[in-house]
Amino acid sequence: MILQQYKIVFAGTMGAGKTEAIRSLSDIPVLLTEAFNTDTQSHQKMETTVGIDYGEVTLEDGVKIGLYGTPGQSRFDFIWSVICKGAIGAIILIDHSIENPLHELENYLDTFQNYTDNIAIGITHTDLESKHSTNIYKNWLVQQELFSPLFFIDARKKEDVLLLLEALITSVEVNYNITT
Repeated sequence: MILQQYKIVFAGTMGAGKTEAIRSLSDIPVLLTEAFNTDTQSHQKMETTVGIDYGEVTLEDGVKIGLYGTPGQSRFDFIWSVICKGAIGAIILIDHSIENPLHELENYLDTFQNYTDNIAIGITHTDLESKHSTNIYKNWLVQQELFSPLFFIDARKKEDVLLLLEALITSVEVNYNITT
């Protein structure tokens, strides 16, 4: 039986680190739906999520949060809205090293803004070679007049992912206090 108080969804590009982010945070063994990756055009990793990844984290104040990871491949986008039902927000992870990360960010935001008003953005793999500056994200968000929290993170580091999670929760709390 799942006993979390809140639900947060991790979405984003294939290989961006959604499964790793959930692993780094989860207090329980993570339920994974990994399968052999047949889409090597999109990413060279051996396995990919084809259903829902699930973990849980309990924050210092005792609040328990369910962590739900979506598949990153667009052929599984039919399940994204189902996974987002009841979520207080979404964390979108974008792999900075891919060909057009800003285009992917725009696509994920366009989609996930239909499911939640609360989104935080994590840019991963900034340590890998890329032809893009990390400034492109901030500049694009400003041009679009979007104010989602934006962090450059290593999904394997609990403190990085926790910072992103706490920023999302703070954003939810601010939005809730403004509207009530």
